Amino acid sequence: MLLVDVYLEKSPIQGIGVFAKNHIPRGTLVWKLDPNYDRRIPVEVYERETGPIKAYLDRYSYPDRRDPNYIVFEADDARYMNHADDPNCDVSSPEETYASRDIAPGEEMTCNYNHFFEAGFDFLGDR
Repeated sequence: MLLVDVYLEKSPIQGIGVFAKNHIPRGTLVWKLDPNYDRRIPVEVYERETGPIKAYLDRYSYPDRRDPNYIVFEADDARYMNHADDPNCDVSSPEETYASRDIAPGEEMTCNYNHFFEAGFDFLGDR
């Protein structure tokens, strides 16, 4: 669950992105896995899905790094955070995300998807 004020806007990276409403100092906790809002879906349930539901989960969920039997679907706007090779958010922890540097108001918040997926994963969108 995002813990800072954000807004969604067209991203120069890909599709829609998450943008900071206010200055976010380096080291700020910006997201925390919250089971009240963030959904852990069993892989067996995910694998049974087809059509639009499967496509949506493919785009906006990721493997649960704590338990490979689950995927994580974020129920808030965090699911729109785009990848960057030099991101401003540190997602190395599976349960918390911190600002890895100061983030200016209006700046897109990004993370490195390599923390979520195995080597060789093909990212959706432009790179």
